[in-house]
Amino acid sequence: MDPLEIARWQFGITTVYHFVMVPLTLGLGLLVAVMQTMWVRTGNERWLRMTKFWGKLYLINFIMGVATGLVQEFQFGMAWSEYSRFVGDVFGAPLAMEGLLAFFFESTFLGLWIFGWDRLPKKVHLATLWTAVVGSVVSAFFIIVANSWMQHPVGVELVDGRPVMNDVWAVLTNNTALVAYSHTLAGAVAVGAAFLLGISWYHLWQRRRDGIDTVDDRGAVVVGERADIPGRDRTDHRVWLTSLRIGAAVAVAAFAGVAATGDVQGKLMFEQQPLKMAAAEAACHDGTGFSVLSVGPLGGQDCDEVVTVIEIPGLLSFLAHNDFDTEVKGVNTLVPEYREAYGTHLPDDPIYGERAGQEIDYLPLMEVTYWGFRLMIGFGMLAAAFAALALWLTRKGTVPDSRPLMWTAVAGILAPFGANIAGWVFTEMGRQPFVVVPNPNPSGVDGVYMFTAAAVSPGVSGQEIVFSLATLGLIYGVLLVVETVLIVRYVRGGVAAAMPELAHRDEEHGPTDGPGRDDVLAFAY
Repeated sequence: MDPLEIARWQFGITTVYHFVMVPLTLGLGLLVAVMQTMWVRTGNERWLRMTKFWGKLYLINFIMGVATGLVQEFQFGMAWSEYSRFVGDVFGAPLAMEGLLAFFFESTFLGLWIFGWDRLPKKVHLATLWTAVVGSVVSAFFIIVANSWMQHPVGVELVDGRPVMNDVWAVLTNNTALVAYSHTLAGAVAVGAAFLLGISWYHLWQRRRDGIDTVDDRGAVVVGERADIPGRDRTDHRVWLTSLRIGAAVAVAAFAGVAATGDVQGKLMFEQQPLKMAAAEAACHDGTGFSVLSVGPLGGQDCDEVVTVIEIPGLLSFLAHNDFDTEVKGVNTLVPEYREAYGTHLPDDPIYGERAGQEIDYLPLMEVTYWGFRLMIGFGMLAAAFAALALWLTRKGTVPDSRPLMWTAVAGILAPFGANIAGWVFTEMGRQPFVVVPNPNPSGVDGVYMFTAAAVSPGVSGQEIVFSLATLGLIYGVLLVVETVLIVRYVRGGVAAAMPELAHRDEEHGPTDGPGRDDVLAFAY
């Protein structure tokens, strides 16, 4: 039972699970802050309802994200102590900034936002939310900086075989980090936008099914009300229609941002990690064509049996070099170059344990990199296409009375999640067999790299990691059930679930003078 493989599975599972919450927190937080800004500026109750409904879902996701994220730091010491020792001097600065600065702002000001309703002045209360959201955005930057250093180490010098930071500004402005950060933010906004679109579509469809809203002969909406259902009034219709159209428009714009930043990031990867990109394209030989579909054994050092079924000539060169005729090195050219530069076998060093002397397989798992790359692009395009369709279908004020289309919209929430996860799996799996990738270009730092086989904790057995994996899997499974139940409960409850005072409103006092007004926890829980 190899501790290395189990440790990799453990870190991969827990990280992907945590990352499900991260883009929704970033994207939805920004959208909720904009909604509250519009309420403060206009005083329109529609924006208040939107803020409170989407804000409650944002809080649920944020809390679960914090709970699942705590495990990541523990794993560095538990299963990856050699890795922590190697990168510790570099990671100390960005992770300290993330924890002491960014996360402090997130948690502190989010607490003020939760408990500050009707207690803080409106503009001050709004500022607490913006501060918390900006804290999340800055927090993500420091995490991306740390991860990008593993992809492209800069700003260090080797001292006794360990990288020691000598230029923190170079680490913080690493071109890999800047591009990855903008790409990640665009992807997060796409997730938040799809979340708005799918849930709003469900509620507009529910209003049609319940007979509250109808359409006239021209297909335009006729908005109705139901006095017996709290919150199902004309303002409720505006809440969901506005949310849906904001979500759809933002989703289209976010996909454009993802595509633009992804193009820049791809060109950097061709330069910094050429073998990762060759594996992602199943490019066995030097060439210019982009593989839309390849079949065969996508693995092993020799990929000559891979057959390209559909290819776009010149596109691979454009993705790598911005022209259509410069050849891109393939796997069969790059693998010998890596062998010559970094050796054919792991060093005979005690740090490698039983793996010392083993032959090094420099080719990443092509099944994962090839399909991960395509799933990332495919899910993103699918989400953007449906968002554009949603803008067209709702131009007359409501959604079609179609249950299959409603479920398609709800299921569409998962598409940008899938794109984000596939992208991260591709990025992390594509750098194997390195945990810190060497720089093949002259602008990099020579000699700074670490094989994944050297990163695992030497004193931890496979059985111990299996036990921790099973334990964490059980805990994460329970948290998944809890979050799903909470999200579904409040989504189905609509605005009234986030604003119980709507059930007790009257014409004289309005929606904020009900029994829930003085109970700050009525909004938080």
